[in-house]
Amino acid sequence: MADHILALDQGTTSTRAIVFDRAGRILATAQREHQQFFPQPGWVEHDPMEIWRNARNCIGLVLADAQLAPTDIAAVGITNQRETTICWDRKTGEPVHPAIVWQDTRTQDIVDQIAQDGGVDRFRERTGLPLNAYFTATKIAWIFEHVEGAHERAKAGELCIGTVDSWLTWQLTGGTNGGVHITDVTNASRSLLMRLESCEWDAQLLEVFGVPRACLPEIRSSSEVYGRCSARSPLPGVPVAGILGDQQAATFGQAAFGEGEAKNTYGTGSFLVYGTGTTPVLSDHGLLTTVAYRLGNGPTHYALEGSIAVTGALVQWLRDNLGLISSSAEIEQLASTVSDNGGCYIVPAFSGLYAPWWRPDARGVIVGLTSYVNKGHIARAALESTAFQSADVLDACNADAPEPLTELRVDGGMAVNDSLMQFQADVLGVPVVRPVVTETTALGAAFAAGLAVGFWADLDDLRSLWREDRRFVPSMSSDERERLRGQWSRAVSRSFDLA
Repeated sequence: MADHILALDQGTTSTRAIVFDRAGRILATAQREHQQFFPQPGWVEHDPMEIWRNARNCIGLVLADAQLAPTDIAAVGITNQRETTICWDRKTGEPVHPAIVWQDTRTQDIVDQIAQDGGVDRFRERTGLPLNAYFTATKIAWIFEHVEGAHERAKAGELCIGTVDSWLTWQLTGGTNGGVHITDVTNASRSLLMRLESCEWDAQLLEVFGVPRACLPEIRSSSEVYGRCSARSPLPGVPVAGILGDQQAATFGQAAFGEGEAKNTYGTGSFLVYGTGTTPVLSDHGLLTTVAYRLGNGPTHYALEGSIAVTGALVQWLRDNLGLISSSAEIEQLASTVSDNGGCYIVPAFSGLYAPWWRPDARGVIVGLTSYVNKGHIARAALESTAFQSADVLDACNADAPEPLTELRVDGGMAVNDSLMQFQADVLGVPVVRPVVTETTALGAAFAAGLAVGFWADLDDLRSLWREDRRFVPSMSSDERERLRGQWSRAVSRSFDLA
């Protein structure tokens, strides 16, 4: 009997396969990192074939670890790094260019050119998004400009273009032998090409960015059977039944389905998502309006999102570029050697600042250095920058939302850091709640797939599976909170106009 759901979680730095049981508990996990390529300053690329190999390997490994056969899996759900763009040959399955990652800023010139007529908010009412190099459309336009013959081949339907969910679904369901070319509403809502209210590709936007409809995936809901894994895949016959972009998946995995419910995910970047119900709400304070999910033929649910480009990636930078630590896990111990940041603040604007600032001209700065500051202070400042950036986003969210947030559910790799979560509660002034299962991104994809095949009955069924692990209650005085956040704001201002 198929008593398990497999989630494929394809992230910015690694791919994971996780098997869940009916209680939403993790049975087994397999993970593989993939290489990061930085061919020029501001450029970030991945190898799509390496991502597919890792996904295939992780599926095989997790089945072996859990001692399960493909027939034990009721469905597979996919969650993915959003906006990262892949273009491949429909007949050969070969990518025509490396994947251009969401963090990549090479398309700023395209953004500037299109923004000349109407500014960066030219399409915000239609898409919920500002013009920014972050989103998929400019990456597609860049590929067409720089890969010889790509635009003509795309018009002829010879090329497929999509985000990583499309790439993996196409591969799993047969690839060159009948692979399904689709995406879901959450990933499509990050493209600058989809109209928010209809959830369809917009003809005028396709024309502005020069994207032929023939190369794009079909937009489907977040929870339905899209196709079955092919006989050559590691999961022959298993339905692919759920797709959610990673931040929407984490929100879904947190059982934050309704209006006024929110979560913050701490990964390579950090992303706060606040549900606004079945009506899209446009932000006046630097947040994105995005699709939260749509289940089958049900209504589309929307959210406000605050996207932060660099949080966990700053810890990796301290490890890989500066050698300050030998593993990411050491950061908490090093930070605990000091009682405060020693007046040091790090603004990690490696590729500009995202929400709520949207300053592509910003670059990373370390301010407040004195001879007193040591590596412990640097480590603490790195962790605190995550909390400060999240607090900036929450302020914007409270300004846009009908009701202020009264608690924040958290997940992601950095959420296991108790001292960081306590500091987050302190600078927010609201409780921070961590669930038992912090792998909520994968859990959300599993939930979506399970709903589609009747593995779980409904959203109330899923709510009953969410369990609180620990609640961090604010203990900092309001005066100290204001002092620290004031110094942080001054540090942020020092990062502007450096690009």
